[in-house]
Amino acid sequence: MIRNTIHTFRSKCRALVCSLLTLAVFPQFVSGQAKSAMTDKPFDVTRWIETHFAKGKIPPFSFVYDGKPSRELLKKWKYTAARVESDEPEAVEYLYTYLDRSTGLQVECRVKGFTDFDAVEWVLNFKNDSQANSASISQVKVVDLDFEYPQKGDFILHYADGSHVSKHDFHQRTKVLAPGDSLYMAPQGGRSSQVAFPFFNIESPAGQGVMVAVGWTGTWFADIAGKTDRSVTLASGMKYLDTYLYPQESIRTPSICLLFWKGDDRMVGHNRFRRFVMAHHTPKVDGKPAHFPESSSFNYGDPSPCNEYTCLTADYAIALIRRYKQFDIVPEVFWLDAGWYSQAADYKNHKNWANTVGNWTVDREKFPDGLKPVSDEAHKVGAKFMVWFEPERVIKGSQWAEEHPEWMLDAGTDAYLFDLGNPKALEWFCDQIGELIEQNGIDYYRQDFNMEPDIFWQKNDEPGRTGIREIRHIEGLYAFWDYLRQRFPGLLVDNCASGGRRIDLEATSRSAPMWRTDYNYGEPVGYQCHTYGLEMYLPQHGTGVQKTDKFTFRSSLGTSVVYNWKITNGSSSFYEIQDCMKEFREVRPYFYEDYYPLTGSGDITGDNIWMAYQLYRPSDKSGFVVAFRREACPDKTHTVKLSGLDPDAVYSITNKDTGETVSKSGRELAEGFVLTLDQPRSSLLLKYQAE
Repeated sequence: MIRNTIHTFRSKCRALVCSLLTLAVFPQFVSGQAKSAMTDKPFDVTRWIETHFAKGKIPPFSFVYDGKPSRELLKKWKYTAARVESDEPEAVEYLYTYLDRSTGLQVECRVKGFTDFDAVEWVLNFKNDSQANSASISQVKVVDLDFEYPQKGDFILHYADGSHVSKHDFHQRTKVLAPGDSLYMAPQGGRSSQVAFPFFNIESPAGQGVMVAVGWTGTWFADIAGKTDRSVTLASGMKYLDTYLYPQESIRTPSICLLFWKGDDRMVGHNRFRRFVMAHHTPKVDGKPAHFPESSSFNYGDPSPCNEYTCLTADYAIALIRRYKQFDIVPEVFWLDAGWYSQAADYKNHKNWANTVGNWTVDREKFPDGLKPVSDEAHKVGAKFMVWFEPERVIKGSQWAEEHPEWMLDAGTDAYLFDLGNPKALEWFCDQIGELIEQNGIDYYRQDFNMEPDIFWQKNDEPGRTGIREIRHIEGLYAFWDYLRQRFPGLLVDNCASGGRRIDLEATSRSAPMWRTDYNYGEPVGYQCHTYGLEMYLPQHGTGVQKTDKFTFRSSLGTSVVYNWKITNGSSSFYEIQDCMKEFREVRPYFYEDYYPLTGSGDITGDNIWMAYQLYRPSDKSGFVVAFRREACPDKTHTVKLSGLDPDAVYSITNKDTGETVSKSGRELAEGFVLTLDQPRSSLLLKYQAE
């Protein structure tokens, strides 16, 4: 089965999706550059695709082959176009190929459009269909496109930080793109959301714009430039790629997703995109988008030198599960993190969870019968069982390193990178992890990745083949995640990577970051900031919480959460824990629909401000306002303007702490609603409902 999966990834373009609002985007072309002109006519997905990729036209991608730009080459190459059957409902799919008959190089582009979201996406595949090495392929831009609008003015680029262990993780940024201005973005270290973030929004002066998402769990780039006072240019692809292909060899590129929107508020586009991700880029369970869970850890924080879960034993884990049941605080998932494997508990020899990865056998001293008894106990109380792995990083001297040195990529550090680009190694890798999951009764799989892989790829690329190691590794990663989902249809993948450093559209299609940042565990102000920024793009993510006071707990609200309660001491009562869990379950469904930041897009990291956001569920015309007055904030009140509401409807607004209710029209709430908190370091949770 895994061989078929690998073949699929190397022979087909996997399409990623992005949504388009009702908006006309009818293409025009000028010499040397693909171009989309925005009008007010209704959008037609089929027409957009067929026109942009029409025969004789410059397609919205580019590359250089043998030193020559594709805009000169493609008009001489053999062109074919075919409508193909889509495996998703309400989707149209096309396969476009461009063949250089003189050298055998073929460029394949599979384009997918979704009629339910007016959405379009594409990805490229290069194949050398000859018996000799190809010429060099470089400067591949999966999207290379001008967008022209009917109104003059400045373009505003809305983008975000990636994860870099800071309050500023996922912080919103803006840049005005006047003619000649530009911004170049790329992640650091080979992980897709480290420092940079592959989701952004280009706002035009015409009340229209385009959201962009890159699908590549490695090193991508995006270059956005103001071209004229009516147009902006977008180029994106893989940062390091300059290679030839062996005979019959093929490679895939990053995928690109564009979401065109129209309206006075750019949040129309953000919310459309969030809904699109839920519908078409979220793993499915029983045919429906998966909801990632609330989970509890096993009494995190044992005495030093124990770290993570290196000192946890089977009997203690089982006793804790029973204690959660006793206090009626059973979560949806019990989460066993790092340290359950061989040698991790050998603190006398300076071993710990981090320097023993690669020993992927259960520590039989701590777990004599494996992890299955712990899993069974979790299932007995009605919960799932999730376990942490970090299989790509292999410490030198570990079991995997000693058994299979031929599958290890070395860059002169204390660890190897497992070579997921080797088909035989990948098949073995899949079997090993799959068997551990099956034998130990594991329901959900957590994959961490605490290393920067780019130096391993670069040091192991062959001369003249820059980028091949990265491509093969990322292809293998996707094949592995898909293998797990095929073998275990109900399994969910939690994607960590040192806390939120592998977030992109391809990864989101297979996983979610349930621990979105390794920033100071439990510090509430930073957690508020992370929610505020990341919700602009993705509904599925989570963080931890360790205390039950409302200011701290509400800072961790979302679609997923990790409870790090310490239930073996008196730091909080189980009544407080019960109340927190009840509140989380009430608010969580609202994160799946519309989101609005209420306190601006500037620096929201300070301790002297209010921070607030709005959740709105158009499906039943209800929502929540979540607000925080921080510790050094001198102001007892703050005025916010709610969005998305019916101006003529009347809404009842209830303070969830006091029970007080007032009624306001949607128009009044949009013009300004005063939030009040008498004490600093306090929070508000207001529920509103159309009467």
